Amino acid sequence: MGRVLAPYGVHGWVKARGFTALPAGLLAYRAWWLAKDESTWREFAVLEARQHADTVVARLEGLTRREEVMPWRGAMVAVPRAALPAPGTGEVYLADLVGLAVVNRAGADLGTVTGLLETGAHPVLRVAEGGAGAGERLIPLTPVHVDAIDLELGRIVVDWQLDY
Repeated sequence: MGRVLAPYGVHGWVKARGFTALPAGLLAYRAWWLAKDESTWREFAVLEARQHADTVVARLEGLTRREEVMPWRGAMVAVPRAALPAPGTGEVYLADLVGLAVVNRAGADLGTVTGLLETGAHPVLRVAEGGAGAGERLIPLTPVHVDAIDLELGRIVVDWQLDY
């Protein structure tokens, strides 16, 4: 959902950048989960929050001084999946793409989505090729390159050749 950028002020507020469609997207959630790595998450109640330019500043329960926020710089911000609204028709959460098989229009297997890169213009699929000495393909997640995303079948169909 976002990342903690830095402390904000001297009273333990955090400054975070949301990875949501709108900069203020994090304001909808009354609890944030923070983690410096994928294995150790800690829940914080959001006591106050507001948009600040293209970021969000928030006062989290238990953080009352700037020094208490410093260890959280760079931490990931998440919310429980149950707190998210259901995606609309034709929409998916980017996290749901991880693990899907990727095939091209000819049905050739290109690999499996291992993650996404945010480029500013659009997300890019990181696709790990199978086999020994396998590499990685970077495929733009745009309508020009992605024909279909089928979560039920667990695959993404792309306009992408094997030799790209």
